[in-house]
Amino acid sequence: MLRQIATIGLWTGGSRVLGFMRDILIAALLGTGPVADAFFVALKLPNLFRRLFGEGAFNAAFVPAFAASLAGEGTAAARRLAEDVASVMVIWLGSLTVLGLLIMPLLMDLLAPGFAADPAKFALAVTLSRETFPYLMLICLSALLSGVLNGVNRFTAAAATPVVFNLFLIGALVLIPPARMPRGQALAVGVTLSGMAQLGLLAVAAIRAGMALRLRAPRLTDGVRVVLRRMGPGIVGAGVTQINVAIDTIIASLLPAGTISLLYYADRVNQLPLGTIGTAIGTVLLPRLSRQLRIAAHDEMRATLNGAIAFALALTLPAALALILLAEPIMWVLFRHGALDGAAATKSAAALAAYALGLPAFVLAKLFSPGFFARGDTKTPVKIGILAVLLNLALNLAFIHPLGYLGPPLATSLAAFFNAGALAWLLAKKGDLRPDRGVVSRISRVFAATVAMGLALGLARAALAEAWPAASAGGTGAILALSGLIALGLAGYGAAGLGLGAFDLTLLRARRQRHES
Repeated sequence: MLRQIATIGLWTGGSRVLGFMRDILIAALLGTGPVADAFFVALKLPNLFRRLFGEGAFNAAFVPAFAASLAGEGTAAARRLAEDVASVMVIWLGSLTVLGLLIMPLLMDLLAPGFAADPAKFALAVTLSRETFPYLMLICLSALLSGVLNGVNRFTAAAATPVVFNLFLIGALVLIPPARMPRGQALAVGVTLSGMAQLGLLAVAAIRAGMALRLRAPRLTDGVRVVLRRMGPGIVGAGVTQINVAIDTIIASLLPAGTISLLYYADRVNQLPLGTIGTAIGTVLLPRLSRQLRIAAHDEMRATLNGAIAFALALTLPAALALILLAEPIMWVLFRHGALDGAAATKSAAALAAYALGLPAFVLAKLFSPGFFARGDTKTPVKIGILAVLLNLALNLAFIHPLGYLGPPLATSLAAFFNAGALAWLLAKKGDLRPDRGVVSRISRVFAATVAMGLALGLARAALAEAWPAASAGGTGAILALSGLIALGLAGYGAAGLGLGAFDLTLLRARRQRHES
């Protein structure tokens, strides 16, 4: 499992690095102006539907059904299930895409109501959203192929496709002259083209894995009905974080111009550990837990969850504290270029700290949800998800005036803690989550090592406070200082973790030896 998590994490990490390059270019060329705000809203709309209908709800419903069919009935039956689901999805997603294109102004009123005060900005957001919206259908079909590949333990291709998305957007910014196509439109077109490329690459990977799919006449078979029935509640249960982010966008559109952009830049940095760790663990856990439940290996399931919790916290606790302590240096070095000024970078740094506060909870929620989905239980997470969404909305409304732009990220983090805590409690009640003494001890040691790292970083950060204004002059002082702080954090956490026994090196060596043998 660790090897599969590492494979997905490496590809996701590579994608995030390219994503930083993309966002640095966008920040330098567009800053936090109206074009940037309009594009980020246009990007959020298909991404929201993708994560709700495609990656979130679809994976939660399809992967357990596919894994069960593969284990119980064989490859041919599993392939037929995937083909039947794909045929229904093509009709459904095609209709949804056409409807979205037609009613885009209404969708914009719902997603960014604050844009109505600026007709030009509203019109631009509608235009760019229509150009990005076909990405919805393309990437949801890609999610189907990714689910098939994950179900047969082929994780690399699905993990690598986000790299294509970032390459296309970087290419749109670098290769298309602004005189030929405005940068906002070039980015929007690049989004849809990247969806075509991702779908094509995954189709090739499925063929190589012996899982080539053919489109058949749509049929509502029993298997398709099971998947669709589970998708309904899974839309909220698996996508609660995305719904909360959408609420953040709605609230941010009511705040001063540029708020959506500065929150976007902060969230992108936070997505590096969230995507690399959370997505990797969740992707590997779901088919593994489904197979263990299929053969009634309940002790193995609990051991899998315990190991995943310890592994996730060993990565997310130090990452969250480091992002909080280094938020300002990170935002100044990465995004303080061109059209993004120092004031915006400083505000975005504060937003990053607020997002990072909830990082462990975000990842744990991604880890706990498969414990329900593997049983075909999408109703329990949806109930918790609805409460989390309502809590996020209430906190956003409560924070909007006293905290301004900090309200949305802080509300999202607090709602994430509620979501993860409630899921963990219910898993424990079902008997699926039983942290043993060894896991509790290891987590305590990880926490102590994280505190030690934080003390070292805090002292060093204060000593280098003069370096960050140098970023505005384009000097290398800030870059070297940030690099040194990151190296210090990694070394400090590693040394403290080894000294306190936070890392189970014996287990890692045993797993490596089994793999090599």
